[in-house]
Amino acid sequence: MPHRPLARALAALVALFTAALGAVFLPGTAQAAATVNYVALGDSYSSGVGAGPYDWSGCLRSQKSYAPLWAAAHSVTSFRFAACGGAVTADVIDDQVAALSSTTTMVTITIGGNDAGFADVITSCRFGSTSTCTDAVNDAKAFAAATLPGRLDATYAAIRQRAPNARLIVLGYPRLFETTSCGWLAMSVYKRTILNEAADLLATVIAGRAGAAGATFVDTRPYFAGHGVCGADPWIRDVSGVIEAYHPDADGYRYGYLPALTSVTG
Repeated sequence: MPHRPLARALAALVALFTAALGAVFLPGTAQAAATVNYVALGDSYSSGVGAGPYDWSGCLRSQKSYAPLWAAAHSVTSFRFAACGGAVTADVIDDQVAALSSTTTMVTITIGGNDAGFADVITSCRFGSTSTCTDAVNDAKAFAAATLPGRLDATYAAIRQRAPNARLIVLGYPRLFETTSCGWLAMSVYKRTILNEAADLLATVIAGRAGAAGATFVDTRPYFAGHGVCGADPWIRDVSGVIEAYHPDADGYRYGYLPALTSVTG
């Protein structure tokens, strides 16, 4: 005599399993890819200065920067590359946020270094005396602690206003130097040390304001450890180019910034 209750139970189980497979494999179901409308904002560390070659926008945007590399690897629905070399927080607020909208789902940014006088500090330390370098670093640190937080708050608020549905990811800056022996033409260990200390303070300030804005902060310093100027395998350019000096090279964006971003996005 057939076991009808058992047969009915097995049939129901098969039907349930088939339906589950359909939900997994059929297009247009719960497994459909999520829409990702990605906008990359920021300064030269987002535009890709140091990686080259650059577009004709005047912003020194490179397809070897972390943002277009991430977009290409994730098959995004849309990608807008608004980052611009030399940008300060006011440029993001006045110009770059125009690339955002209510449909934007992800925003990345590096910003704040130029506000704190990145180029002038580096120039003072590379070509000036130890005392000149120390004064420049101390001035930048004072600015980062007292003035920069308000500028960052305003920038993140402007992004939130234009893209209320987006995840905001704030990437920090790497330490630029290793403090190992580097030849007699290099900056002194002291100068490199105080510049790294300034980078640490900048990371702390940016992380704090990003957290206050509900953004995700990504500390890039661990990803560049051992690959600064004077390292055995540097991913940061020294004075190999006036514009590109002390920016990541193509390896720095691919093996430093890109993994850092991927660590929080998958």
